[in-house]
Amino acid sequence: MNRISSFLLSLIILLSFSFEAQAQEMAGGMRSDGKIYVVIFVLATIFAGIFAFLVYIERRLKELESKK
Repeated sequence: MNRISSFLLSLIILLSFSFEAQAQEMAGGMRSDGKIYVVIFVLATIFAGIFAFLVYIERRLKELESKK
């Protein structure tokens, strides 16, 4: 059991280094192409939409609670 867990831990660590290098390379390429701003805009829009939806749901819940 100990050998398996240590093997899995070392495998996860090695894969994380590989993915980190690929992510930095991709981010650098997107930054040089100017596409990173599109990604940031899309993510900001998604988060703003989620936030607006949560505020809407909260107001509806308060309205329902006050009726009871």
